[in-house]
Amino acid sequence: MNAELLRQLCEMPGVPGHEDRVRKLIMSEIDGLFDEVTVDPMGSLLCRRDADKPDAPKIMLLCHMDEIGFLVSHISDKGYLYLQPVGGFDPRNLFSRRVLVCTEDGDFKGVMNPGGKPIHISSAEDRKKIPEVGEFYVDLGLGEAAKDVIKVGDFVVMDEPFIEIGDKFVSKALDNRIACWLGIEMMKKLGSKGRGAEIHVVFTTQEEVGLRGARTSAFKVQPDIGIGIDTTLACDTPGVPDKDATTVQGKGFGLHVRDSSFIADKALVREIETLAIKNDIPYQRTMLAAGGQDGAAAQQAAAGARAVGIVVGTRYIHTVTEMIHKTDLQAALDILTAYLADQ
Repeated sequence: MNAELLRQLCEMPGVPGHEDRVRKLIMSEIDGLFDEVTVDPMGSLLCRRDADKPDAPKIMLLCHMDEIGFLVSHISDKGYLYLQPVGGFDPRNLFSRRVLVCTEDGDFKGVMNPGGKPIHISSAEDRKKIPEVGEFYVDLGLGEAAKDVIKVGDFVVMDEPFIEIGDKFVSKALDNRIACWLGIEMMKKLGSKGRGAEIHVVFTTQEEVGLRGARTSAFKVQPDIGIGIDTTLACDTPGVPDKDATTVQGKGFGLHVRDSSFIADKALVREIETLAIKNDIPYQRTMLAAGGQDGAAAQQAAAGARAVGIVVGTRYIHTVTEMIHKTDLQAALDILTAYLADQ
Protein backbone atom coordinates (compact mmCIF):
# COMPACT_ATOMS: atom_id res chain seq x y z
CA MET A 1 0.00 0.00 0.00
CA ASN A 2 1.39 3.37 -1.06
CA ALA A 3 1.23 5.11 2.31
CA GLU A 4 3.73 7.77 1.25
CA LEU A 5 1.38 9.06 -1.45
CA LEU A 6 -1.49 9.17 1.05
CA ARG A 7 0.71 11.12 3.47
CA GLN A 8 1.61 13.66 0.79
CA LEU A 9 -2.04 14.08 -0.19
CA CYS A 10 -3.26 14.52 3.38
CA GLU A 11 -0.56 16.98 4.40
CA MET A 12 -0.99 19.12 1.28
CA PRO A 13 -3.15 22.15 2.17
CA GLY A 14 -6.23 22.81 0.04
CA VAL A 15 -9.59 24.19 1.20
CA PRO A 16 -12.61 24.85 -1.06
CA GLY A 17 -11.61 27.20 -3.85
CA HIS A 18 -7.89 26.69 -3.13
CA GLU A 19 -7.26 23.13 -4.30
CA ASP A 20 -4.47 23.98 -6.76
CA ARG A 21 -1.63 22.45 -4.70
CA VAL A 22 -3.50 19.18 -4.34
CA ARG A 23 -4.31 19.18 -8.04
CA LYS A 24 -0.64 19.74 -8.92
CA LEU A 25 0.39 16.77 -6.75
CA ILE A 26 -2.23 14.53 -8.38
CA MET A 27 -1.13 15.59 -11.86
CA SER A 28 2.42 14.54 -11.03
CA GLU A 29 1.15 11.04 -10.13
CA ILE A 30 -1.16 10.29 -13.07
CA ASP A 31 1.17 10.73 -16.03
CA GLY A 32 0.36 8.07 -18.63
CA LEU A 33 -2.73 6.73 -16.87
CA PHE A 34 -5.30 8.61 -18.99
CA ASP A 35 -5.91 9.55 -22.60
CA GLU A 36 -6.93 13.11 -21.75
CA VAL A 37 -6.48 15.32 -18.70
CA THR A 38 -8.05 18.78 -18.46
CA VAL A 39 -8.78 21.38 -15.79
CA ASP A 40 -12.23 22.99 -15.92
CA PRO A 41 -13.12 26.58 -14.93
CA MET A 42 -13.99 25.45 -11.38
CA GLY A 43 -10.54 23.93 -10.97
CA SER A 44 -11.64 20.29 -11.06
CA LEU A 45 -9.24 17.85 -12.70
CA LEU A 46 -11.05 15.80 -15.37
CA CYS A 47 -9.23 12.63 -16.42
CA ARG A 48 -10.57 10.37 -19.18
CA ARG A 49 -9.51 6.93 -20.36
CA ASP A 50 -11.08 5.91 -23.64
CA ALA A 51 -12.90 2.64 -24.28
CA ASP A 52 -11.95 0.21 -27.03
CA LYS A 53 -15.36 0.38 -28.66
CA PRO A 54 -17.70 3.18 -29.80
CA ASP A 55 -20.77 4.12 -27.79
CA ALA A 56 -19.30 2.62 -24.62
CA PRO A 57 -20.95 3.54 -21.30
CA LYS A 58 -19.40 6.41 -19.36
CA ILE A 59 -18.42 5.62 -15.79
CA MET A 60 -17.51 8.61 -13.67
CA LEU A 61 -15.65 8.36 -10.37
CA LEU A 62 -15.81 11.53 -8.27
CA CYS A 63 -13.06 12.24 -5.74
CA HIS A 64 -13.09 15.64 -4.07
CA MET A 65 -9.79 17.38 -3.40
CA ASP A 66 -10.83 19.96 -0.83
CA GLU A 67 -10.59 19.72 2.95
CA ILE A 68 -12.47 21.73 5.53
CA GLY A 69 -10.71 24.89 6.60
CA PHE A 70 -11.02 28.65 6.88
CA LEU A 71 -10.59 31.85 4.91
CA VAL A 72 -9.15 34.95 6.53
CA SER A 73 -11.96 37.50 6.77
CA HIS A 74 -10.37 40.23 8.91
CA ILE A 75 -6.96 41.22 10.27
CA SER A 76 -7.06 43.33 13.42
CA ASP A 77 -4.74 46.27 14.05
CA LYS A 78 -2.81 44.04 16.46
CA GLY A 79 -2.38 41.33 13.81
CA TYR A 80 -4.95 38.77 14.95
CA LEU A 81 -6.63 36.91 12.08
CA TYR A 82 -10.38 36.33 12.13
CA LEU A 83 -11.85 33.61 9.97
CA GLN A 84 -14.84 32.33 8.07
CA PRO A 85 -15.21 28.53 7.87
CA VAL A 86 -15.39 26.68 4.57
CA GLY A 87 -16.81 23.35 5.67
CA GLY A 88 -18.47 22.05 8.80
CA PHE A 89 -16.65 22.40 12.13
CA ASP A 90 -17.62 21.44 15.66
CA PRO A 91 -16.07 24.25 17.74
CA ARG A 92 -15.28 21.79 20.54
CA ASN A 93 -12.52 20.45 18.27
CA LEU A 94 -10.88 23.82 17.59
CA PHE A 95 -9.34 24.71 20.93
CA SER A 96 -5.58 25.34 21.05
CA ARG A 97 -4.79 24.17 17.53
CA ARG A 98 -1.68 24.73 15.47
CA VAL A 99 -2.57 26.00 12.01
CA LEU A 100 -0.98 26.90 8.71
CA VAL A 101 -1.94 30.17 7.03
CA CYS A 102 -1.39 29.81 3.29
CA THR A 103 -0.72 32.80 1.07
CA GLU A 104 0.44 33.30 -2.50
CA ASP A 105 3.87 34.28 -1.21
CA GLY A 106 4.39 31.57 1.39
CA ASP A 107 2.94 29.77 4.40
CA PHE A 108 2.97 30.93 8.01
CA LYS A 109 2.58 28.80 11.11
CA GLY A 110 0.20 30.04 13.76
CA VAL A 111 -2.00 29.04 16.67
CA MET A 112 -5.79 29.11 16.92
CA ASN A 113 -7.68 29.88 20.13
CA PRO A 114 -11.01 31.42 21.09
CA GLY A 115 -11.26 34.85 22.64
CA GLY A 116 -11.61 34.79 26.42
CA LYS A 117 -9.79 34.28 29.70
CA PRO A 118 -7.32 31.44 30.44
CA ILE A 119 -8.10 28.98 33.20
CA HIS A 120 -6.20 30.91 35.89
CA ILE A 121 -8.51 33.95 35.73
CA SER A 122 -11.74 32.47 34.38
CA SER A 123 -14.79 31.61 36.44
CA ALA A 124 -16.49 28.22 36.56
CA GLU A 125 -19.28 29.73 34.47
CA ASP A 126 -16.76 30.99 31.87
CA ARG A 127 -15.37 27.49 31.47
CA LYS A 128 -18.78 26.01 30.67
CA LYS A 129 -19.20 28.16 27.58
CA ILE A 130 -18.42 26.66 24.16
CA PRO A 131 -17.40 29.46 21.78
CA GLU A 132 -18.92 29.78 18.34
CA VAL A 133 -16.64 29.12 15.35
CA GLY A 134 -16.54 32.86 14.64
CA GLU A 135 -15.00 33.57 18.05
CA PHE A 136 -11.76 31.80 17.21
CA TYR A 137 -8.79 33.74 15.91
CA VAL A 138 -5.25 32.98 14.74
CA ASP A 139 -2.09 34.43 16.28
CA LEU A 140 0.97 34.31 14.00
CA GLY A 141 3.30 35.77 16.59
CA LEU A 142 4.01 38.66 14.21
CA GLY A 143 1.96 41.35 15.91
CA GLU A 144 1.06 44.29 13.69
CA ALA A 145 3.38 42.96 10.96
CA ALA A 146 0.81 40.27 10.15
CA LYS A 147 -1.07 42.88 8.12
CA ASP A 148 1.95 43.16 5.80
CA VAL A 149 1.97 39.46 4.82
CA ILE A 150 -1.61 38.21 5.17
CA LYS A 151 -4.56 39.24 2.99
CA VAL A 152 -8.28 38.78 3.37
CA GLY A 153 -9.08 35.60 1.42
CA ASP A 154 -5.88 33.72 2.32
CA PHE A 155 -6.70 30.27 3.64
CA VAL A 156 -6.05 28.37 6.85
CA VAL A 157 -5.74 24.64 7.52
CA MET A 158 -4.89 22.58 10.56
CA ASP A 159 -1.17 21.87 10.88
CA GLU A 160 -0.87 18.27 11.99
CA PRO A 161 1.24 15.39 10.56
CA PHE A 162 0.00 12.16 8.99
CA ILE A 163 0.80 9.17 11.23
CA GLU A 164 0.35 5.40 11.33
CA ILE A 165 -0.76 3.77 14.59
CA GLY A 166 -1.45 0.07 14.72
CA ASP A 167 -3.54 -0.86 11.68
CA LYS A 168 -4.76 2.71 11.23
CA PHE A 169 -3.87 5.87 9.38
CA VAL A 170 -4.52 9.13 11.26
CA SER A 171 -4.48 12.57 9.70
CA LYS A 172 -6.31 15.74 8.91
CA ALA A 173 -7.95 15.68 5.47
CA LEU A 174 -8.43 11.92 5.15
CA ASP A 175 -11.80 13.37 4.13
CA ASN A 176 -11.31 13.24 1.25
CA ARG A 177 -7.73 12.67 0.22
CA ILE A 178 -8.39 8.95 0.54
CA ALA A 179 -10.61 9.31 -2.52
CA CYS A 180 -7.84 11.09 -4.42
CA TRP A 181 -5.52 8.25 -3.41
CA LEU A 182 -8.06 5.65 -4.54
CA GLY A 183 -8.59 7.39 -7.87
CA ILE A 184 -4.86 7.28 -8.57
CA GLU A 185 -4.04 3.84 -7.19
CA MET A 186 -7.09 2.24 -8.77
CA MET A 187 -6.01 3.36 -12.25
CA LYS A 188 -2.48 2.06 -11.65
CA LYS A 189 -3.84 -1.30 -10.51
CA LEU A 190 -6.39 -1.50 -13.32
CA GLY A 191 -3.70 -1.43 -15.99
CA SER A 192 -5.09 -2.24 -19.43
CA LYS A 193 -8.25 -3.91 -18.09
CA GLY A 194 -11.71 -2.38 -18.20
CA ARG A 195 -11.56 -0.94 -21.71
CA GLY A 196 -15.23 -1.81 -22.23
CA ALA A 197 -16.22 1.48 -20.62
CA GLU A 198 -15.12 5.07 -20.97
CA ILE A 199 -13.67 5.85 -17.54
CA HIS A 200 -13.70 9.35 -16.10
CA VAL A 201 -11.87 9.93 -12.84
CA VAL A 202 -12.64 13.48 -11.74
CA PHE A 203 -10.86 15.14 -8.84
CA THR A 204 -13.44 17.73 -7.87
CA THR A 205 -13.38 21.06 -6.08
CA GLN A 206 -15.55 22.65 -3.39
CA GLU A 207 -17.42 19.54 -2.26
CA GLU A 208 -17.36 20.68 1.36
CA VAL A 209 -19.42 23.76 0.50
CA GLY A 210 -22.10 22.09 -1.63
CA LEU A 211 -20.73 19.62 -4.24
CA ARG A 212 -19.98 22.59 -6.49
CA GLY A 213 -17.14 21.20 -8.59
CA ALA A 214 -18.92 17.87 -8.94
CA ARG A 215 -22.03 19.55 -10.32
CA THR A 216 -20.19 21.34 -13.11
CA SER A 217 -17.90 18.44 -14.02
CA ALA A 218 -20.77 15.93 -14.02
CA PHE A 219 -22.71 18.22 -16.35
CA LYS A 220 -19.64 18.20 -18.64
CA VAL A 221 -19.15 14.42 -18.57
CA GLN A 222 -22.85 13.43 -18.45
CA PRO A 223 -22.05 9.91 -17.20
CA ASP A 224 -24.19 6.81 -17.42
CA ILE A 225 -22.90 5.67 -14.03
CA GLY A 226 -21.55 7.84 -11.23
CA ILE A 227 -19.56 6.55 -8.27
CA GLY A 228 -18.99 8.96 -5.42
CA ILE A 229 -15.85 8.04 -3.49
CA ASP A 230 -15.63 9.47 0.00
CA THR A 231 -15.33 8.91 3.70
CA THR A 232 -18.29 8.16 5.95
CA LEU A 233 -18.79 7.89 9.68
CA ALA A 234 -17.29 5.13 11.81
CA CYS A 235 -18.90 5.85 15.15
CA ASP A 236 -17.92 2.45 16.56
CA THR A 237 -16.55 4.31 19.57
CA PRO A 238 -17.60 4.93 23.19
CA GLY A 239 -20.64 7.12 23.69
CA VAL A 240 -22.44 6.27 20.44
CA PRO A 241 -25.31 3.73 20.24
CA ASP A 242 -24.73 0.79 17.90
CA LYS A 243 -27.60 1.90 15.69
CA ASP A 244 -25.74 5.15 14.95
CA ALA A 245 -22.32 3.63 14.26
CA THR A 246 -22.82 3.75 10.44
CA THR A 247 -19.74 1.56 9.87
CA VAL A 248 -17.45 -0.59 11.98
CA GLN A 249 -13.76 -0.25 11.26
CA GLY A 250 -12.05 -3.33 9.89
CA LYS A 251 -15.29 -4.72 8.40
CA GLY A 252 -14.63 -3.55 4.84
CA PHE A 253 -15.52 -0.72 2.50
CA GLY A 254 -18.87 1.00 2.75
CA LEU A 255 -21.43 0.41 0.02
CA HIS A 256 -23.29 3.68 0.34
CA VAL A 257 -27.04 3.34 -0.12
CA ARG A 258 -28.43 6.69 0.98
CA ASP A 259 -27.77 10.08 2.50
CA SER A 260 -29.62 13.40 2.38
CA SER A 261 -28.25 14.18 -1.10
CA PHE A 262 -29.11 10.96 -2.98
CA ILE A 263 -30.53 7.46 -2.94
CA ALA A 264 -28.31 4.94 -4.70
CA ASP A 265 -29.46 2.95 -7.72
CA LYS A 266 -30.74 -0.40 -6.39
CA ALA A 267 -29.46 -2.50 -9.29
CA LEU A 268 -26.01 -0.92 -9.03
CA VAL A 269 -25.90 -1.63 -5.29
CA ARG A 270 -26.77 -5.29 -5.95
CA GLU A 271 -24.17 -5.54 -8.74
CA ILE A 272 -21.35 -4.24 -6.58
CA GLU A 273 -22.48 -6.33 -3.62
CA THR A 274 -22.47 -9.48 -5.75
CA LEU A 275 -19.01 -8.63 -7.07
CA ALA A 276 -17.69 -8.08 -3.54
CA ILE A 277 -19.02 -11.45 -2.41
CA LYS A 278 -17.62 -13.19 -5.50
CA ASN A 279 -14.16 -11.71 -4.92
CA ASP A 280 -14.24 -12.11 -1.12
CA ILE A 281 -13.91 -8.35 -0.59
CA PRO A 282 -15.28 -7.32 2.83
CA TYR A 283 -18.01 -4.70 2.73
CA GLN A 284 -20.84 -3.19 4.75
CA ARG A 285 -23.92 -1.34 3.57
CA THR A 286 -24.07 2.24 4.81
CA MET A 287 -26.63 5.00 5.17
CA LEU A 288 -26.48 8.52 6.60
CA ALA A 289 -29.44 10.51 7.84
CA ALA A 290 -27.70 13.78 6.93
CA GLY A 291 -24.80 14.91 4.79
CA GLY A 292 -24.06 14.41 1.13
CA GLN A 293 -21.38 13.47 -1.35
CA ASP A 294 -20.36 13.96 -4.98
CA GLY A 295 -22.20 10.88 -6.25
CA ALA A 296 -25.39 12.93 -5.93
CA ALA A 297 -24.11 15.46 -8.47
CA ALA A 298 -23.41 12.70 -11.00
CA GLN A 299 -26.84 11.21 -10.43
CA GLN A 300 -28.59 14.52 -11.09
CA ALA A 301 -26.48 15.88 -13.96
CA ALA A 302 -28.23 16.65 -17.25
CA ALA A 303 -30.66 13.78 -17.94
CA GLY A 304 -29.47 11.84 -14.89
CA ALA A 305 -27.32 8.80 -14.17
CA ARG A 306 -27.30 5.67 -12.08
CA ALA A 307 -25.20 6.32 -8.99
CA VAL A 308 -23.77 4.70 -5.90
CA GLY A 309 -21.18 5.52 -3.25
CA ILE A 310 -18.02 3.67 -2.29
CA VAL A 311 -16.91 4.97 1.09
CA VAL A 312 -14.40 4.29 3.86
CA GLY A 313 -15.51 4.46 7.48
CA THR A 314 -13.66 7.22 9.35
CA ARG A 315 -13.53 7.83 13.08
CA TYR A 316 -13.40 11.39 14.47
CA ILE A 317 -14.39 12.91 11.13
CA HIS A 318 -13.82 16.62 10.48
CA THR A 319 -11.01 16.76 13.05
CA VAL A 320 -7.23 16.51 12.93
CA THR A 321 -7.52 12.95 14.29
CA GLU A 322 -9.48 11.41 11.43
CA MET A 323 -8.75 7.67 11.51
CA ILE A 324 -9.25 4.91 8.96
CA HIS A 325 -8.45 1.20 9.01
CA LYS A 326 -5.91 0.09 6.41
CA THR A 327 -7.92 -2.99 5.45
CA ASP A 328 -11.04 -0.88 4.77
CA LEU A 329 -9.04 1.34 2.42
CA GLN A 330 -7.64 -1.74 0.70
CA ALA A 331 -11.14 -3.18 0.31
CA ALA A 332 -12.30 0.06 -1.35
CA LEU A 333 -9.36 -0.14 -3.76
CA ASP A 334 -10.10 -3.79 -4.52
CA ILE A 335 -13.81 -3.30 -5.25
CA LEU A 336 -13.25 -0.28 -7.48
CA THR A 337 -10.60 -2.13 -9.46
CA ALA A 338 -12.74 -5.28 -9.72
CA TYR A 339 -15.80 -3.29 -10.85
CA LEU A 340 -13.99 -1.39 -13.58
CA ALA A 341 -12.05 -4.45 -14.74
CA ASP A 342 -15.40 -6.22 -15.16
CA GLN A 343 -16.68 -3.68 -17.70
